[in-house]
Amino acid sequence: MDLLQFLNENYYMLVPALWVLGYALKQTPRIPSWSIIWILLIFAILFGTFAFGFTVKAVVNGIIAAGVAVFGHQMFKQTMEIRSKRNGNGVGK
Repeated sequence: MDLLQFLNENYYMLVPALWVLGYALKQTPRIPSWSIIWILLIFAILFGTFAFGFTVKAVVNGIIAAGVAVFGHQMFKQTMEIRSKRNGNGVGK
């Protein structure tokens, strides 16, 4: 199942923008890590409602875009961590 089939194509560009925003927030020392996903969610919903009108569809697509961004980032991060551990370069070794 492809998660992007649930996301309106107008929101595709929002996913990489959320990755960049998330990375910038992660580098900011005063922002706790737990709050980054909430900031991304709020940003995605606000973007969707400003760009495409305040509708349920815009809010839902903002939520889906944030979910795809966070889920995609975690898939990438965890895949790289397990590869690193398998190669003997992991932190947990």
